[in-house]
Amino acid sequence: MDTEIRKNRQNSRPLAGAPKRFTATNLAALPVGTYTDPASVGLQLRVSARSKGTETRSWLLRFKFKGTESRLLLGHFPALSLADARRAAQHLRERAAQGIDPRRATARRNPVRELLREGSDPFTVRALAADFMDRHVRPQRKRPEYAENILKRDVLPAWGDRDARTIEPREVIALLDGIVARGSPVQANRVYGIVSQLFRYGIHRQIVTDTPVKLLYRPGGKEKPKTRALSDEELRVIVQDPQQAFRLHRTGLIVMALLLTGQRRGDLAQAEWKNVNLETRLWRIPSEDAKNGREHLVPLSDLALEQFQGLKQIAGRSRYVVPSAEGNAPIDPKLITRSVARCLTRLKRLGVERFSLHDLRRTCRTGLARLGVRPDIAERVLNHSPGRLIQVYDVYAYVDERREALDRWGSYVKTLQEVGGENAKEGGLDSGGRHQKA
Repeated sequence: MDTEIRKNRQNSRPLAGAPKRFTATNLAALPVGTYTDPASVGLQLRVSARSKGTETRSWLLRFKFKGTESRLLLGHFPALSLADARRAAQHLRERAAQGIDPRRATARRNPVRELLREGSDPFTVRALAADFMDRHVRPQRKRPEYAENILKRDVLPAWGDRDARTIEPREVIALLDGIVARGSPVQANRVYGIVSQLFRYGIHRQIVTDTPVKLLYRPGGKEKPKTRALSDEELRVIVQDPQQAFRLHRTGLIVMALLLTGQRRGDLAQAEWKNVNLETRLWRIPSEDAKNGREHLVPLSDLALEQFQGLKQIAGRSRYVVPSAEGNAPIDPKLITRSVARCLTRLKRLGVERFSLHDLRRTCRTGLARLGVRPDIAERVLNHSPGRLIQVYDVYAYVDERREALDRWGSYVKTLQEVGGENAKEGGLDSGGRHQKA
């Protein structure tokens, strides 16, 4: 290593005929060699020979950080002008004086050629993200993979090896604008939220002193609340023959179970048979699986019970209600979504407009309201928090009331299975989830 450093120093000594002053004109005419800028400490121009008699002119910054001498490629002349190269060199020297490795303060698209092996750096965005996940997200969130996926997909590929202290507000804007430009404005809002939390955590841990997230508005704009609820005509297509609608018997059972219980996709995906009592017709969602951290009891109507009995036959000896292909783990909720998505074209031909699994939850809630179920009971069916004061002082579980509500909803859906469904037509819903006149 010492021999290599001495060799680099010898190669960077002033050459015969080296200019006493750098100008754009004389830089373009310099022969092969390495030239040190007399006006900027550590800034060098390396002229290298290429094939067919061409040459490349590269700006290098020679610096010493924590006793280790290195070189950093800043760019190429003339694309990077002399003035810009000097400004970049000065900026990076200032970073080094602040204790920030210049190699971690350059954007990913700028290549960095190091003459010495670099060690691990706790100030990188990757290290900050790992600490953020281990100390903050995983201990406090029910589904930490949500934040982890955002970091892996949209943040670390761009900034993973950057020093977190060097990320500028303009770079945050550019990152989020790129996500919006690819047609994902909602995802841009989600990334904005996670990155903001990431840097606030960095301030808390004294890894960074400030946050570059200084936006006044959401990058993806204001999100419109979704209002999609399936009409009775659409529900009739699904409930009369779920297997025909979704090709796979299990997919049909899953869709029907979600429609009849009003629960989340993830709740069913994580469900275990030890928490489903087919005799008492009660499904328990433990607090560690529930989104709001509150244990939830879901009474099963007769029709809902049939769906769980069907899932039991398919699951066999697996402990999970909807097991993975191997049977020893729960299914990935995304696979359920993909299975339904593959059937949307077929459903469209049958008269069912595009919908998501969460729309089934909204359809259930809308149906409960139409059947005259009290709003507070309908909200408890969906395991929505009733509010802090009510949650503290009213600890009654309302299981009987919820069972009555879901039994009424199950009976209503049962009528839709009948050809004609005359009882279901009265007071039904249109394709937008609005009430129809009888």
